[in-house]
Amino acid sequence: MELTDTQRATLASICDTFAPGDGAGIPSAGELGAVDIMAALVLHNPRDAEVRQFLRLLDLWESPVVRLALGGGARRFSREPQQRREQMLLALAESRIAAKRALFQALKGAATLSYYMAPGPDGHSPLWDAIGYPGPLGARADAPAPPLTPIRPPAATTFDCDVVVVGSGAGGGTAAAVLAAHGLDVIVVEKGEYYDDKDFDGGELSGLSRLYAPGPAGSAEGQLSLLQGQCVGGGTVVNYSTSFRTPPRVRGEWAALGVPQFATDEYERCLEAVWSRLGVNRDHNQISSRDALMERGLTKLGWHVDEMPRNVRGCDTGIECGRCGLGCRIGAKQSVAKTWLVDAERAGARLVVGVDVRTVTIKSGRAAGVTGRTAGGHEVTIRARAVVAAAGSVRTPALLRRSGLTNPNIGRHLRLHPATGVWGVFDEEVRPWEGGMQTRYSTEHADLDGNGYGVIYETAATNPAIAVSFMSWTGAATHLSRMRSLPHLSGVGVITRDRDSGQVTVGRDGEPVVRYRISAYDAAHMRAGIEGAARIVEAAGASQMFSGHQRGRIWERGKDSLDDFIQRTNGLGTAPGEIAMAALHIMGSARMGGDKKTSAAGPDGATWEVPNLIIADASTFPTSSGVNPMISIEAIAYMNAERLAAALS
Repeated sequence: MELTDTQRATLASICDTFAPGDGAGIPSAGELGAVDIMAALVLHNPRDAEVRQFLRLLDLWESPVVRLALGGGARRFSREPQQRREQMLLALAESRIAAKRALFQALKGAATLSYYMAPGPDGHSPLWDAIGYPGPLGARADAPAPPLTPIRPPAATTFDCDVVVVGSGAGGGTAAAVLAAHGLDVIVVEKGEYYDDKDFDGGELSGLSRLYAPGPAGSAEGQLSLLQGQCVGGGTVVNYSTSFRTPPRVRGEWAALGVPQFATDEYERCLEAVWSRLGVNRDHNQISSRDALMERGLTKLGWHVDEMPRNVRGCDTGIECGRCGLGCRIGAKQSVAKTWLVDAERAGARLVVGVDVRTVTIKSGRAAGVTGRTAGGHEVTIRARAVVAAAGSVRTPALLRRSGLTNPNIGRHLRLHPATGVWGVFDEEVRPWEGGMQTRYSTEHADLDGNGYGVIYETAATNPAIAVSFMSWTGAATHLSRMRSLPHLSGVGVITRDRDSGQVTVGRDGEPVVRYRISAYDAAHMRAGIEGAARIVEAAGASQMFSGHQRGRIWERGKDSLDDFIQRTNGLGTAPGEIAMAALHIMGSARMGGDKKTSAAGPDGATWEVPNLIIADASTFPTSSGVNPMISIEAIAYMNAERLAAALS
């Protein structure tokens, strides 16, 4: 699909309202090429129904009906002056109707994201200079040759193997290595493409457009945005290298839900194997400016703070590290693409890329392989003795449903670790896009209810597009002014361990739909986390502070009371469109358990309906992990693959 000239003009008027430039050297969204970027983001959504819905919105945007919904008058939106257009957009943001607020957040997010990551016609945006951001690092001319040799089917193709693994991320890559080490003929099939050191340039546009899934971009209700890796290595290529073992209390909780080995030496050995293969260490924790500020605030408050374990080797904890959410240019991050997949290939496994697996072939109640298609429409068939589903917590349940499985727990029990943050502006220069991705953390409020549910505090390297994703927009000039403080900006992230769950359903087109509303119980914990983050930022010495609430206010040192700021913020709400919130860790949508009435798979990861269809990704989590889940995913995949290998032999 492509935009018509009229649709593109309408989109340009919307984008230019969010980002008109300043008329004195900073170009508008349209002048920077942000309109084309936003159009590409929307049109690459795998759900045609959502694309058509967006195009219909553009067709109707100038109509009297939409103008009425925007609080407009007789003139078309595009013919109104800037101030009036802003008022019309903010009428959506401040609506009592959640769908209108969600629409505003979707438009704001896509427009500002596209604007701040647009390189402009010359490859270096003058906007970056205006906000003090140096821009991408560029590709390395001395990058080594990639270690993997993937297969890209040029035509309709059929493969045969013992086990086909769907997905090459934390779960799929680990499972493939274990199975291949047992002498099994393994094929790993990945929807995304293979990128390595030579392909990474530290740019947000190239990173987000190539390494992340184009959709779904958020929950259906518009409450949370979603980030999912989609490339060889999956999320391990773009995550922040944070490496936590499954907490003992969580292991006990999972064991009590019918998977007893979580509390035994079997799972402990798997954790150790993963920890060792990834080389997790605390030797690369030279503290970033962001983490130094958070640590300063935590220490002043007398709260918990500790060094972060990370799966890196030779990390510079500097300029390079701050960009590795867009791919690590120096190959320091020990992702699946640098570890388990290399092991798997050396043991004879094959890696097939650019293939979207649509169904598991089931014959006489057993998995017999998978079928999929390339981007060019070529059918790919893989025949196998067993199938490992490791497509992630959004796509694995969709794959199972498309394949005819009917267990009611498939897609249920979805956990997302809802995350938000509190920002501080500091007198000293922070340069938040530099330094170790995450070198410190705090569990001060990880147990707010006595049952292990609460929040943890972390920071993250902040490039412009990431920054605007967690900020409100109350007017173009105010927003640009806030972004000019980027070199002095630092935030404290609030990651909530959600007790209550959402669901992944499947649309008529076969694509997954994420449905999630943060419960009142979990929202109370998030509000407590926002209060805690505000106290940390204030104690660290911020001169100004603000949350991600759309109706939030800026706190200023010496003028405002911290308690008043917290009280005001607590009353702003967490409903769709009221606060910028993201799902950083997607878990639990095809969980393991001891009873088919409450779980999608048994204690060995096998689906209840198809015994040789094994699940090996974060969708297996019985409840949310409460910490960054990579180590837990890989340990579960290791454990389930060991059990499958024993069964096949």
